[in-house]
Amino acid sequence: MGNESDLDAIDREILFHLRQDGRLTNVELAKRVGLTPPPCLRRVRRLEDIGVIAGYRAVLDPESVGRGLEVLVDVEVYANDRKTIEEFEETVTSYDEVIEFRRMFGRPDYFIRVAVADHAAYEAFLTGKLSGLPGLLRITSHLTMRKIKLDS
Repeated sequence: MGNESDLDAIDREILFHLRQDGRLTNVELAKRVGLTPPPCLRRVRRLEDIGVIAGYRAVLDPESVGRGLEVLVDVEVYANDRKTIEEFEETVTSYDEVIEFRRMFGRPDYFIRVAVADHAAYEAFLTGKLSGLPGLLRITSHLTMRKIKLDS
């Protein structure tokens, strides 16, 4: 199964329900998708084995773990040498505040999601860690007004 078209309607229904609640029992999942438990479990195992289901995780409340402020950061670099770029990527990856880090095509060069307790913590992160890195041309911070759709 190399692509989404290889998934049938029952597979998609299983994935829908597991995305809503990854802790569903097999019996409850089977009931929701209209199967008996043994074939439902076989389908879930197959989806895991082929990598469609990559894992299970707990979704944490950011406020309760001291990460109530999320900032989206665009970074542009002027450095072209591989060593500076690799060091930049390794350093940013090591920061606990960074919850997502992507190298982009075009501009900006990088997209970073940062989660911290509050504005003061973000300012400390920005001035004490990120802005001091070599090779940076521009850092643009975006604060969310309201979350409209979340990946679930």
